[in-house]
Amino acid sequence: MTIPMWDKNKLGKTITVMLLLGLALFGWAQAALAATYTVKPKDTLWGIAQRYGITVNELARTNGISNPSMIYPGQVLSISGKIHTVRPGDTLWLISQWYGVNLQALISANPGINANYIYPGQIIHLPAAGVTEAYASRAGRIYSNYSQGEIDLLARLVHSEASGEPYIGQVAVAASVLNRVASPRYPNTLYGVIYQVTNGNYQYSPVLDGRVNLPANQTAYRAVYEALGGWDPSNNALGFYNPRKTSNQWVRQQTVTTVIGNHVFFR
Repeated sequence: MTIPMWDKNKLGKTITVMLLLGLALFGWAQAALAATYTVKPKDTLWGIAQRYGITVNELARTNGISNPSMIYPGQVLSISGKIHTVRPGDTLWLISQWYGVNLQALISANPGINANYIYPGQIIHLPAAGVTEAYASRAGRIYSNYSQGEIDLLARLVHSEASGEPYIGQVAVAASVLNRVASPRYPNTLYGVIYQVTNGNYQYSPVLDGRVNLPANQTAYRAVYEALGGWDPSNNALGFYNPRKTSNQWVRQQTVTTVIGNHVFFR
């Protein structure tokens, strides 16, 4: 069925608008009017600006305030900056590392938030003065390359394979899986790599025995995000094994890249 030219134009415009709306709604790291703040008694514009890591002039300009000394309780101010939407496994420390901001500045920019407990879907305000475009771009890539379902799956695999291993070893496990996704020798998706069966052999034992379906802990999520951010303590490994738990001779013939805890990493 052909579509008349005017319909094609309307369709193209509609798709473009939908894509832009989608990016605006679902981008995890995005520039926006990040928040509003209701002025409390004894508040000053300078104190509010310091809290959110922006300048008094920027705050005054955003809100059309000609006299920075004239604010009043109950006044609602728009806070210009960037936001981060919390995902499973996030910690304030990890968020500060992704965006290249000081942890204490991040905590100060989020008054009322429990620094030891943040939850998925929570909005974290980023200190506008500290977030560089390079770090914002890096954080955006971390979130855009893989879906939340894929990240959950990888975290469950890391948890089931390496929960008793050193933290660096858990990052290495996650990195080795990501290396397989990037390698032409393996499937090019996380699902394909993790669930791959070759000649009746599962690549990862937790898939075979069902442990991969158990919930991951926060440490596993953190390790996954570290690997997604570019940390690869496996030294570009494509796999790993525990010498005490496998009799597979093929893995023992592969080039060893490093040994971390009970795991030998190879490529």
